[in-house]
Amino acid sequence: MILKQTPILLGIESSCDDTAAAVLRGKEVLSDEIISSASIHARYGGVVPELASRAHTDAIGEVVARALHTAGVKREELDAVAVTYGAGLLGALLVGLSFAKGLAYGLGIPLIGVNHIRGHLAAAYLEDRSLEPPFVTLLASGGHTAILYAPTETAFEVLGGTLDDAAGEAFDKVARVLGLPYPGGPCVEALAREGKPTVALPKMLKGAGGYNVSYSGLKTFLVNYVHTMEQRGEEWSRADVACSFQHAALDVLVEKTVRAALEKGVPVVTAGGGVIANGYLRETLEAACRAAGLRAVLPARKRCTDNAAMIASEGLIRYRLGEFSPLSLNAQASIPLRETLC
Repeated sequence: MILKQTPILLGIESSCDDTAAAVLRGKEVLSDEIISSASIHARYGGVVPELASRAHTDAIGEVVARALHTAGVKREELDAVAVTYGAGLLGALLVGLSFAKGLAYGLGIPLIGVNHIRGHLAAAYLEDRSLEPPFVTLLASGGHTAILYAPTETAFEVLGGTLDDAAGEAFDKVARVLGLPYPGGPCVEALAREGKPTVALPKMLKGAGGYNVSYSGLKTFLVNYVHTMEQRGEEWSRADVACSFQHAALDVLVEKTVRAALEKGVPVVTAGGGVIANGYLRETLEAACRAAGLRAVLPARKRCTDNAAMIASEGLIRYRLGEFSPLSLNAQASIPLRETLC
């Protein structure tokens, strides 16, 4: 098989509650479509796996058709199909993976299985097509939080990470304590804009623990603070609590990411994962990078949360290496971070 320099790739993502498809010509995004079932899950305060699988089944054909139509690309023009095979909800993953297998087989083109986390890490290449390693990356999502060093496109070294909860998970738990609806992260951010960081919260291994962070103590302290204020009948501000939590949860990530870049001697900091859509984190990280003489390359907000363009971006890396997947590829609900980065 002759590999093209600028292939046309279809990306498919269905790991949670968003059914997504995107078309890339090289690193150029021709389309990026999403059909979300978040409104269904909001009634239950979180994603219901069975309902997510049904929603993906209903949406997968339509979202792929939309992506091809918007891109002005016919199925026969595709050079490969990249699809998330893990990690995520098993039933949801199987919907996207099965559709991608059938499409790749029918068209006689390669199937490229993509690890969801690597997709998040590859999103930065769509923001700056000239981006090249080495760089340091902040990974912050619902399931993972880590500071990584990337010497090449395919190699990552874990410099540090959370010792317990992930950042996104902590945001969701705090949202529930504050009585905010699903999805919690954006709701905490919106509420925080109305408040001030007046509540003294733990700083999560600030200046200690190397590049590691810990969210369990912060979360527990905040829960106890809210319950104590309620039991005493004292006045307290939800907005101030949300703002204080956001500062405590994110400031240390920024400080340690920038320090890692300076110690590694790299000129660029990138980021990936749903938490990177947080406006306060983006502003703080960009400002800290400017002050340190570093360049920050952050994916657009819509490419921080689950999307298919990032899956196609990682697929492009695999395509150029000739790393294709067999049609026997199976979905994986869980993939350890270190296995992800191998």
